[in-house]
Amino acid sequence: MPYPDRFYPVVDSVAWVARLAALGVGTVQLRAKNLNDSEALQLISDALGVAKGSATKLVVNDYWRAAVVAGARHLHLGQEDLAEADLNAIRDAGLTLGLSTHDDAELETALRAKPDYIALGPIFPTTLKSMRFAPQGIPKITEWKKRIGDIPLVAIGGIKLEQAREIFAAGADSIAVVSDVTQNADPNARVRAWLGLNAEAA
Repeated sequence: MPYPDRFYPVVDSVAWVARLAALGVGTVQLRAKNLNDSEALQLISDALGVAKGSATKLVVNDYWRAAVVAGARHLHLGQEDLAEADLNAIRDAGLTLGLSTHDDAELETALRAKPDYIALGPIFPTTLKSMRFAPQGIPKITEWKKRIGDIPLVAIGGIKLEQAREIFAAGADSIAVVSDVTQNADPNARVRAWLGLNAEAA
């Protein structure tokens, strides 16, 4: 399977990781904010534990030191995290690296780090957090995919299943999904619908 998978949910708890792993999701990002080192290590270790033995690849957001110690294989960093991270230590530990980008300057910074994928967002307005950046829109996906070439491009930000085909057609290799799963009235059915769309494209 490609990495990251075409459907790439982002969640904030071990319970969500376990739920998605049980549903057969291939790539899941664990994004929890404001943890100290020991809390981060515990959370990541627990999440790796529930994903073990499943098809799920767990991507750790932000806490790269804890990810290394816990034996994680995949890491995602925002621009602020990237500025403070030790890329040599991350690579030496064998972690894949995904990076968030929101504008041209951030894309240049990300490309210098030679990431395994680049995330572009927010594509649409998002209610989950206040964004410093305006929505990028679907045409930006096509533009950036041309610029980054073979590096997988992940679209993120306010995306719903109904928009997925258009976003893949614009050039995205993967779609990171947050509220369309976690705030859905029937998350399991929504996940299965996303996985069905993946299977369609396989």
